[in-house]
Amino acid sequence: MTTDVLQRSTAGALDDVGGMRDALTVHRVFGDPYEFEGLTVIPVGRVVGGGGGGAGEADGQTGFGTGFGLGATAVGVYEVRDGAVTWRPVIDATRLAQAAIGLAALIVLCRTRVLLRRSR
Repeated sequence: MTTDVLQRSTAGALDDVGGMRDALTVHRVFGDPYEFEGLTVIPVGRVVGGGGGGAGEADGQTGFGTGFGLGATAVGVYEVRDGAVTWRPVIDATRLAQAAIGLAALIVLCRTRVLLRRSR
């Protein structure tokens, strides 16, 4: 690999790392607090990120690349009233529905297996 390609790939990777650092800040996890009638609400989220990169040379050609992904979901809020802090988790209806469907499928499979064994 040539020195020029190595320098360009290193510079590109460092730029992406800087972008990851900027994207994964505390402001992505804790939202701006809201105040209403003596109650302060602070939204909280879960942020997950990852990245990777590489460089290579084949058939006389060189190349490099980097990538980064970021995902965020709400997990709840902190409520502050009169100096007391309370955690209120978010209920993810989609996740609950998926778990219920999975459990129902497992029950149907087990029941079918029991019935097939009894019929022998």
